[in-house]
Amino acid sequence: MTLRRRHDPDDSGEGQDHGFGGFLRSLLSGIPWSERASADERVAIDAPASHNLRVHNSNGRTTVIGEERGDIEVLVSKTARAESTEAARQLLGEIRLIHGLSGESLDLDVEVPRKWNRRGHANLELRVPRGMNVDVTVSNGKIALTNLRGRVRARSSNGSVVIDDVVGDIEVATTNAKVCCAATRGRLVARSSNGKIELDEHSGSVDASTSNGLIRVSMEEVGKAGVQLATSNGRILLELPSDVDADVDIRVDNGVIRNDRTLCKATRATNGQVKGQLGQGGALIKLRTSNGSISLR
Repeated sequence: MTLRRRHDPDDSGEGQDHGFGGFLRSLLSGIPWSERASADERVAIDAPASHNLRVHNSNGRTTVIGEERGDIEVLVSKTARAESTEAARQLLGEIRLIHGLSGESLDLDVEVPRKWNRRGHANLELRVPRGMNVDVTVSNGKIALTNLRGRVRARSSNGSVVIDDVVGDIEVATTNAKVCCAATRGRLVARSSNGKIELDEHSGSVDASTSNGLIRVSMEEVGKAGVQLATSNGRILLELPSDVDADVDIRVDNGVIRNDRTLCKATRATNGQVKGQLGQGGALIKLRTSNGSISLR
């Protein structure tokens, strides 16, 4: 006698796949940050009479663009991650842009609620009057500032800083990232703990240092305060304009000095040190590295 097994629809491969897929979905549904929600918000704010703007963004990219305008326009691109779609949407609604006057400055901050199983961040794009003095602080994110004609300060713990077409004194500081500036004019101070510093077509004075990384600077014009570049572990490359009056002081502990400029009253390159005078002398150009080469062009 032959026994035949009756066909059971619940025993089919399709049914097994569906059951396994459902099991996976139920398993993943409770995992933190498994669901995502995003939205954009645009806000218009009156520019302060003081022309001072301070921005703080804990997590996210911050971009400031100078324009011929009288107000401040902020585009907030918000993203939230949570254990469920509903929770992600709820967190998204709780991410808020807060702004108000504090003394003589307009303060702008992003408020993101923190929970162990939920994460949120906001990317900011600000369009401001070109003459605005801008101070940006970011904990985790990149900073980009362009087309401004005022004082600029940018600080980032974990994110690069890019500054382009700015006329005014500039202060930049990063902990674990690079600094890039181009077409800038004024007093420029740049600091990085672990990252390179690249400055192109700068007019004015420069004070730049990093613990670990390359420093490359090209000057259109050297200001009265001169140029000071220092790195512990990295190369330094400085390109000067063809006509410049300056006093040069270069020192390398472990490395090579390459000098392509004719120095007056020059000392011989001994013990990793070169001193001399360009033109009539004047502004001090001081270059230092512990482990790396220095090139003067």
